[in-house]
Amino acid sequence: MTISTEFLHQLDKFSIILNKRVTSNFIGERKSKLTGRGLLFSDHGRYTFGDDFRTIDWKIYGRTENLYIKRYEEDRNLTVNVIIDFSASMNFGEKIKKYEFASMISLGFCHVALKNNEKFVLSTFSEKLARFKPKRGVKQLAAVVQYLNSKVPKGKTNFEESLSKHKELIKDYSLIVIISDFFYDLEEIKTILLKFKKNKIKLIQVIDKQEKNFDLDGNYELIDLETEESMKTYIDPLLKKKYFNQLEYHNNQIKKYCDSTGAEFYSVHSGEDIFEVFYKILR
Repeated sequence: MTISTEFLHQLDKFSIILNKRVTSNFIGERKSKLTGRGLLFSDHGRYTFGDDFRTIDWKIYGRTENLYIKRYEEDRNLTVNVIIDFSASMNFGEKIKKYEFASMISLGFCHVALKNNEKFVLSTFSEKLARFKPKRGVKQLAAVVQYLNSKVPKGKTNFEESLSKHKELIKDYSLIVIISDFFYDLEEIKTILLKFKKNKIKLIQVIDKQEKNFDLDGNYELIDLETEESMKTYIDPLLKKKYFNQLEYHNNQIKKYCDSTGAEFYSVHSGEDIFEVFYKILR
């Protein structure tokens, strides 16, 4: 694919809005009240059983004979991890391929991280995981753009193994953005959500407009892009109904798993305006 300079210019103009939305969403995630030392003092709180007695403010006790503890504020640096499915199934699409749309979404998150001076890392997966090191700055963004422009989707999806490997590489609290069509076994998705549940998680499903609307009729030969297996079929209203029911069930189950683990699930299609998609995800 080729990420145009025009898109990057548009993204730059849009950065104020994107930055505001991400800041409002995640500033609370980046700051937490802790009772410890070597952190920025925040305020006092009543001592309760189990609190660290070393944080008791004895000067206040001397004045009031009540036990209060010093509370501190820890500023956590949020690392943004963007993980894109680059298996062969993402190479589907008419005007724009699914992986191209997913790549533009990923750059939106990287750009916001850049403006917030956060570390960000891009990973792609199909049969294996490929990962950048977390870094800040314009050079990291330029490296991501160059990588995406040279990357071609291929191979089968090894979702659970790839994401599990990525989890092993995460050391700190992070924002995890996984972009895929999510046509995987539901149990695999559930397993990965549980593994990442101590982080902030966003699952973004990117499907083609044709997959969304399924406005086909008549005889077709359907080809699996990952296995290259083909199947001839006749598409009629009954088959369409079955398809929509299965897609709805699949996505509802993903949302159910996300709700139970505190994650967020968004489903978008490649016919949508990319900046409207950003609004939807970052609102």
